[in-house]
Order: sequence, then structure tokens, then C-alpha cells
Amino acid sequence: MDDTASLLSLADRMLWITALVAGPVLLASLAVGLVVGIVQAATSVNEQTLTFVPKLAVIALLLVVLGGSMLGMVGDFMQDIFAEIARMGRE
Repeated sequence: MDDTASLLSLADRMLWITALVAGPVLLASLAVGLVVGIVQAATSVNEQTLTFVPKLAVIALLLVVLGGSMLGMVGDFMQDIFAEIARMGRE
């Protein structure tokens, strides 16, 4: 029973870390797409590729700024997973 609770706890934590890592990138992409879409609607410019470059630039900047902390969260979680696997193997 303890192993089941431990695995469910890791699964719950995995979902939260996934949301914390993917959330800023997705929200930034959504915000830039919304702003560019409003500008396109206001100026009647219907170029499909116009949203790609600003989104790419914002995501790249966001990954430069927050990439280290995102990678740190994922790395810490991986260490916890491997420690839990080792603990289960000993029992």
C-alpha cells in the first residue's frame, strides 16, 4: 500500500511540474498570438506567417530567462524518481 501511495504522489507531482514548466511558455505564446491577432484584425493584414516570428522570439527569450529554473525543477524531480525507484527495489 505504501508503494501505491508513493507512486500516486509522484504522478501528482509530475503533473504539477509539467504544468509549471509548460505553463509560462504556453501563456506567453497565447498572449503574443492574441496581440498579433488583434493587430491583424485592426489593420486588415491577413498574413498567416506574421504570428510565427513574434511567438518564436518571445518563447526564445522566455526560455533564456526561465530555462535554468525549469531545468532545475525537472532535474530535482528526476532525482526524486530515481531515489524512489531505488527505495522500492530495496524493499
